[in-house]
Amino acid sequence: MIRKLTLAALLVCAAPALAQVPAQTQAAAGTRLDLVATGEVSRVPDIVRINAGVVTQAATASEAIRQNAARMERVRAALRRAGIADRDIQTSSISLQPDYRYAENQPPQLTGYRASNEVNVRFRDIAESGAILDALVAEGANQINGPMLGLDRPEQALDEARTRALGNARARAELYARALGMRVVRIVAVSEAGAMPMPPVPMLRMQANDAAATRIDPGEQLLSVSLTVSFELQ
Repeated sequence: MIRKLTLAALLVCAAPALAQVPAQTQAAAGTRLDLVATGEVSRVPDIVRINAGVVTQAATASEAIRQNAARMERVRAALRRAGIADRDIQTSSISLQPDYRYAENQPPQLTGYRASNEVNVRFRDIAESGAILDALVAEGANQINGPMLGLDRPEQALDEARTRALGNARARAELYARALGMRVVRIVAVSEAGAMPMPPVPMLRMQANDAAATRIDPGEQLLSVSLTVSFELQ
């Protein structure tokens, strides 16, 4: 009997202590606003990339390769004479393929071989790149693709675009806050969706004069950065 009373007394004493433990709840921090904003800047390209190469055809594979190597060496020499550094010349592809003649109801007939050698060339003086291309053609280059215009060091321009994107996001958040009768308290999170250079449409022009020359117009390049920014409104 005494044991039962003691247990009952312990339960009665413990009940108020358990009742005094407060329930833990998370207070609302405010209204969250998620925005995607873009910042853009434009720059005049200061570098151009060209793919130039030599394609040769001959009756035998060895002769096609030999002719190709000789003409390609003249192309490389022309690049060196133009002041193009070795670091700005990179082989992009070398290929050797058989050529066939096809006739109806007859098996293909081997007619010779086609050799190709291409290099990617980076020009740091856009004004001179057209004249260099003409020199390459004069030395045997018969395949040219490009140009691709861009910036050698785009980091500073991209940082400016990032700053503009963040400013655009902040201005839009202030607009929403005013419309809601609230205020912007702070930025909760920022993430970069992507930074992308948007190259201009490149153009190769032939001058209509006595000494026709290729001309490259650099135009302007647009660089864009998109940010996802989360704000707290109260």
